[in-house]
Parts: sequence; structure tokens; C-alpha cells
Amino acid sequence: MQMARSLFRYHATLGHQFIPGLRARVDHEGGGYLLQTNAAGFRCRHEFVERRTPSLSRILLFGDSYTAGDGVSDRYRFGDVLEELLPGIEVYNFGLPGSGTDQQYLAWREFGSRIEHDLVVIAVLVENVRRVVARYRPFQTLEGDDLVLAKPYFTLDAEDRLTLHQVPVPRDPLEDPDRHREAVDRGGRFQWLREAINRLGPDVKDRMQRLTRYQPLPEYNHPENRDWRLLRAILKRWLDEIRVPAIVCPIPLYQYVEKTASAEAYRARFRSLHAPPRVRVHDPLPDFHRHTAAERRRFRFEHDCHLTPAAHRVLAESLAGCIGPLVERRAA
Repeated sequence: MQMARSLFRYHATLGHQFIPGLRARVDHEGGGYLLQTNAAGFRCRHEFVERRTPSLSRILLFGDSYTAGDGVSDRYRFGDVLEELLPGIEVYNFGLPGSGTDQQYLAWREFGSRIEHDLVVIAVLVENVRRVVARYRPFQTLEGDDLVLAKPYFTLDAEDRLTLHQVPVPRDPLEDPDRHREAVDRGGRFQWLREAINRLGPDVKDRMQRLTRYQPLPEYNHPENRDWRLLRAILKRWLDEIRVPAIVCPIPLYQYVEKTASAEAYRARFRSLHAPPRVRVHDPLPDFHRHTAAERRRFRFEHDCHLTPAAHRVLAESLAGCIGPLVERRAA
């Protein structure tokens, strides 16, 4: 996915963030959506206040564009719907489009860890297993020019020690992206083939994936896969730093929701992180699967794979069942 730079600014630690105090209407195939950001540079209806309100349970929510809510207005996002479903909570949304779990962890360190909170929810789009190994990311200017910009990244040594690189993040675009092709997040394997199939339309793409039994993320097939080990190490370090209950919520790609690909591998990998009572892994996929095939197809847009308002509500209702008892126990 390429992102337009007009909504973002450079950030030395994260690579990019929303422009603070932004109010904009973003064109989209779903009819366009309203976007506003707070003074800290995140798409959140709340201004971030260090001290929490005693009568409210505060949840810090981290993720990428699925969490920030690309394609939908604020009130339809699962973080905002959670506030509707669970009166007495406030959700600070740190979702950052185009980011990986590595950048989200850095957002926790830079912004979230200083804010009083009762619960942390890490919403991991399962595709992030690719983003954490990338060192660069495509962006697009208002004029339609394609740029490749640096991002922070971690490496993992033989003893599972993490080392952070490219912080501060270089400002200037890569002059020769082809030289760094293997380090650029292009959204998966066989880019030329995916682009060719995409040009034929979403119906052809869906049929091709069903016929070929396309598996979008083989990185999860083995527990010792290099990319999964890196993602797991980042999550474990993050979870070790959190001093309140935490929920890891793997957000499935549409292939898993629509049952054109097997989700068993990634589900098994994430289950290995489950360590109650402090750390829980909440898998929302069964709640998506309770719906009919036609309903599940409407959980994404016709062309854009982001969650529709209907999908955000399913995800919010699924998470509410996990969060509600934790918040009640905390309040008691």
C-alpha cells in the first residue's frame, strides 16, 4: 500500500506521523471520510492527557491503518465503537497508517508509556510480519510521484537480542531504490504478478486466489521462520515493558476472513504469546466467521482491502467481550 504524504510529516523516531491538528476530508471509494488528528499527531478524538480521569478506564490502542481507520470516519472505527459498547472507558488511538509493529512499539516508548492507562491493546495486522523486516517504505506525493523513504527497524542476533537501526530516521528519499529492492516493503511477493492481476479487477483477483489456494503469509508456517522470530521478539520486549494487562489482537487479512486461505499457521504463532493473566491473545477470526460468505465479502471495500464500518463493528464487539471483564476487574 502506498500512502500520500499530504497527511503526514517527518518524525525522527517513527519515520512519519500524522500532521498534528489536521482536519481533512479524504477521497475514497466508500464515499470519502473525515479525518482529524490531535495535537500529538495521532488520529484520535481525544487529546492525550498524562493523568487519567479517575472515573474512566483508559485503554491505549496501537496498530496500523486498520486501527487508525483508513476508509472510514472516526465514529465507525473499532476503537471508537468500543467506547460505545463499554461505557466508562476511553480509548487513546495511536494507530499509524503504513507502520509496522516495530514503529508502533517505538510510538509506545515515545508517547504511550508516559500516559497513565489501565490496559494496552496491540492490534497486529498479520501482514506486519513483513513490515518489520523492511527498512524502507513507498510513499506518494500530491503530484503522484513515487518516493521510497527510510523507516526505523530492528535486527535480531543469534541470542535473540534486538538492535535498533536508522534512528534518527534519514529524511531524504532514496535516490536509487532499485539498489535496496530487497529492503523495501512492497506488500508481498511477486509484485509484478499482483499488479497485473489487480488491473483485471477484484472479481478476477478473488477467483485467482481461490483457484490457486493462495497463501498470503508463508512467513508464519514455521515457528523458527526468521521474520516471525523478529516480530515475536519485538512483541515480547514490548509486552515485558507494559506494567498493566495487555491484549494482543491479530487482525486477519481478508483472505482469512473469506476462507480463501488457511489461517492456522498465523493463529498458532500468535497463540504462543498467550500468557494470562497479564498477557492475553484475543483472536477475532471466529467472530468474523460467524457471518455468511456474502456478509464477509462486505467486510472490505470493493477495491480497497481496509475494513468497512461493518467489519470495524464486528472487531469491536469481539474485543469488547475480552476487554469488558478486564476493565470491570480493574475498576473493582
